[in-house]
Amino acid sequence: MRHGKKDNHLGRTASHRKAMLSNMASSLIIHKRIETTLAKAKELRKYVEPLLTRAKEDSTHNRRVVFSYLNDKESTKELFGVVSDKIASRPGGYTRIIKLGNRLGDAAETALIELVDFNDALLLANADKPAKTRRSRRGGAKKEGSEVTAAAPVKKEDHPVVAEAEPVNDEPAADETAENNDSPAPTTEKE
Repeated sequence: MRHGKKDNHLGRTASHRKAMLSNMASSLIIHKRIETTLAKAKELRKYVEPLLTRAKEDSTHNRRVVFSYLNDKESTKELFGVVSDKIASRPGGYTRIIKLGNRLGDAAETALIELVDFNDALLLANADKPAKTRRSRRGGAKKEGSEVTAAAPVKKEDHPVVAEAEPVNDEPAADETAENNDSPAPTTEKE
């Protein structure tokens, strides 16, 4: 039984899977983004993120542990040099998976996995955006001597519609029907 075993073996033997993930992790570190299937990307994330965490502290022990996983001197050097400087302040979540759709040949779901701190286009877009400010809906006590400024226009989405306290009856009450009986009821005639 496989209770609680949540690793995807990717249809490979253990040695093949280990070699494949090692090569993919090396490629990700060197190229900063790779395109692969969604299942492989999800497994690669679980494989490479602990290595990125180890790279934040440059010690001989951490270098040897990471090298035992990557088996590539160039990617280890890149990880402890360039990559570790960029991710030093990030507490986790070093990779991003973006779904790309299905592959034409076998209809496999493809995805792009990338290192978050190396997507220059997204980093520049986020730098241009102003920081979001929290808008309080509660009215505070007005201080004396403070000037009243014009409020920004309010969008409909910002304030949801509040239901009324009492439901409105479309039918008139019994007292109103007695008063309305004085007028003749409209009749429809067929010609």
